[in-house]
Amino acid sequence: MIVDSQDARQLSRRARADAVLVTAALAGNNVANYLLTVVAARLLAPGVFGEFGSLLALMVIGVVPAMGLQTVVALRVAERRVDAATEPLSRTETDPIMTLGLLTSGAVTLAGLALSPVITSMLHLDSPWQAIWLALSLAPLSMLGVFHGVLQGTHRFRALAVMIGMEAFGKAGGALAGLALFGHTAGALAMATICSSIVAVTGWLVCGAPALAVKVDSRQVRAVAHAASGMLALVLLVNLDLVLARHYLPAAQAGEYAVGAVLTKAAYWLPSAVGILVLPRLADPRRRRRLVPIALAVCVGVDAVAVVGAAVFGQEVMMLIGGPQYAGSHLPMWAFALVGSVLSVMQILLFSRIASADTRSVWLVWTAVVVEVALVTTAFHGGVAAVVTAAAVATGLVAGAGAAIEVFAHRRRPSAG
Repeated sequence: MIVDSQDARQLSRRARADAVLVTAALAGNNVANYLLTVVAARLLAPGVFGEFGSLLALMVIGVVPAMGLQTVVALRVAERRVDAATEPLSRTETDPIMTLGLLTSGAVTLAGLALSPVITSMLHLDSPWQAIWLALSLAPLSMLGVFHGVLQGTHRFRALAVMIGMEAFGKAGGALAGLALFGHTAGALAMATICSSIVAVTGWLVCGAPALAVKVDSRQVRAVAHAASGMLALVLLVNLDLVLARHYLPAAQAGEYAVGAVLTKAAYWLPSAVGILVLPRLADPRRRRRLVPIALAVCVGVDAVAVVGAAVFGQEVMMLIGGPQYAGSHLPMWAFALVGSVLSVMQILLFSRIASADTRSVWLVWTAVVVEVALVTTAFHGGVAAVVTAAAVATGLVAGAGAAIEVFAHRRRPSAG
């Protein structure tokens, strides 16, 4: 893969301001979710807070189809655009996308409602309403995937940044309002659903109030399922080592691992704006060959700062995250940052393969999940360093394989470059 310096300069010049805005919006979203957790911990009794936290974790899984939907919509819109920054979308482009979004949203919500008795029993909930409101909240959150994808595919990144901020306000702000007004989980999820629905309607208006098409191409439905499967595997990889550490390590070491996992998520999130800005450009095979190495280089460069900083100031970083009670711990913080950095690279490679309709990308990410579980369960569970090593090995091997697939794909089809 050859990096075109002129294309790199052009991308940097056009994307710098957009990257800052999108990064700020994503940071605000993360801060809002963090504040929601902190405030809920203080407003709710410990048992109720545990219930609330479990439901929020299920919500993270429930919005994975929205992530796949956003990816597919952004790619489909971008590949039909001649001048994505200026030309408005036609009805023939937006109406099928709207129908696809409603189908996905309805399927996710119905699945959540069908599973609500199971969730109620599994989490020992006093009432089924918590699980019902959780399922209903997935409807507007899934539709936001459509509108984010349209804005992303048309390169309207400033509007996308605003919508990301509004989503944080609707979900986290609505939940906080529900906690303040009602003081229980069901009220928080109900308010989050209502506020997120208002944000979804706003997104619909921003995208031109698209109507519904009579039918949807079945290939787009399969593409959404394919992308959602890959995104689910990636979400699992971001959180899997923490779950395995909780299962295999003593409580004190598991707590230390949770501190390190915060740095993993931070390193994974830090260059996330790169994927958002580059994704619609990957719809063009000729540009994909040039832009993938640029995006990978930017991700590696940004996260290299985090890895080196964690290696040099590991103790200080650990105390900054966990507090003075971890002053005596000696976590390999650089290894946690390295895992997050590799995951950010995997995300770019996954986007590229999804853009080229390569099903190997999804199987590759799921392979990393299987390898990590196998390593930890068989041998790498003797301590914090062992578990994070297993995560680094699994993600590193699969990222290397993904890069090899990327290079081989372009060499087989030189005309696409």
